[in-house]
Amino acid sequence: MSKLLAALLLVTAFFGAPAVVAAAEEEFPAEEQASFLQRYTNAAQDVILHGLKLVGVRYRFGGNDVESGLDCSGFVRLVFKDSIGTLLPRTAREMSEVGQRIDSSDLKPGDLVFFNTMRRAFSHVGIYLGDNRFMHAPRTGAEVRVENMESSYWVKRFNGARRILGGDKN
Repeated sequence: MSKLLAALLLVTAFFGAPAVVAAAEEEFPAEEQASFLQRYTNAAQDVILHGLKLVGVRYRFGGNDVESGLDCSGFVRLVFKDSIGTLLPRTAREMSEVGQRIDSSDLKPGDLVFFNTMRRAFSHVGIYLGDNRFMHAPRTGAEVRVENMESSYWVKRFNGARRILGGDKN
């Protein structure tokens, strides 16, 4: 199966989730719900599709571009810049202070998820896909990939999440 076909199947599965609709219904009056949902869903789809195109790009510490490799924050920064024009800070720690803080039970596709992988909070960042999965650039010797946040490794290291899309609160 081609990477593009796999990416389209993932996006179709994730955006069928009723959680996005429920969140819009709680947060906005009826007349604003459709507009918010459409804007949020389109931006999240753009972010996720662009990120999935980068699956397989090699990891490089400090990496900022596809040709030489990407680290976790370089990956997230590139995806948001190239897909929706949003400029994020360079490091995972700095990204953890942008957007709206959200609870893990409220995660939506396109949210940033943070982990303690270097004995310090917010040392790793990825993009939430839905269904407890996220994409990220994990470590030296690896490539950008999709992983399950329910694995014991990630559960023990989860630090929090931030919403960049559709959230202007800090």
